Amino acid sequence: MSRMKLLALQVLVAVVSIGAWHVLTTVPVFGKILLPPFFFSTPLDVGARIVKWFSEGTIWGHLWITLVEASLAFVIGSVGGVLVGFWFARKPLVAAVFDPYVKMINALPRVVLAPIFALWLGLGIWSKVALGVTLVFFIVFFNVYQGVKEVSLTVLNNARMLGMNERQLMRHVYWPSALSWMFSSLHTSVGFAVVGAVVGEYLGSAAGLGYIIQQAEGVFDVAGVFAGMVVLAAFVIAIDFAVTVVENRLLVWRPVAADTRT
Repeated sequence: MSRMKLLALQVLVAVVSIGAWHVLTTVPVFGKILLPPFFFSTPLDVGARIVKWFSEGTIWGHLWITLVEASLAFVIGSVGGVLVGFWFARKPLVAAVFDPYVKMINALPRVVLAPIFALWLGLGIWSKVALGVTLVFFIVFFNVYQGVKEVSLTVLNNARMLGMNERQLMRHVYWPSALSWMFSSLHTSVGFAVVGAVVGEYLGSAAGLGYIIQQAEGVFDVAGVFAGMVVLAAFVIAIDFAVTVVENRLLVWRPVAADTRT
C-alpha cells in the first residue's frame, strides 16, 4: 500500500469518528440525543476551545512545561533502560540476583509513587520527571535486555572466529541486535513519558497539560477536558514522529520486511 493511500485511510478513520461524535451529540434519535453534550461535549465546542487556546497563546507555556518534563523523563528513562539492559544481558549472574527486585519494583502502581515523588522532590518538574522515568525505564530495559539475549549465536560465533574483541562485539553484534527492540520500546515509551508528566501535573502543579485538564474537570468544563486530551494526543503523535525519523536514520541498514500476502 502506498504512503498516500495509507494516510488517506488514517484521515478517513479520524473524519468518520469525529462525524459520528458530532451526530451522536447533536442529532436527536427517536427524540433523544444519545450522547448528551453536557457529558460528552461536541467536536465544534472542543475545536473552538483549542483554537481559542492557540490564538490567545495561553497554551504555549503549558505545552512547553509538559514537553520539558516528558523529554527529560524520556531521555533519562531510555538511557537508563539501555545501559542497565545491556549490563544485565551481559552479566547473567547480576541479572539472576536482581531479577526478583526488578519484577517487584516494576509491579508497583506508578500512581502510588506520584505522591511520594511530590513529597521527596516537591511540586516542581522533577517529581513529574521521576514519575515518567519509572514508566519509561522498565519498557526500554526489558526490550533491550531481550534484544541482546536473542542475538544470533551464528553471527556471534562467526564474529569471535574473526577475532573481534568485546568492544567490537558490542558495536557490531550486540548493539545492532538490540536496536530494533529498543526502538520498538521507544515508540511506546514516548506515550508513557507524556503520561507520567501529565499525571504528575494532574495531581499537583501550577502549569502543564495535566494542570489544564485538572482545572477544566474541576469546574465540569467537559469541552476543556476533551480539548486538553486532543492537544495531548497530537503532542504525543508529534514526538513519536520525531522518534520514527531517528529510527529510520539509524536503522537504514535494516532490510525491508517481505510482503507475505498471497
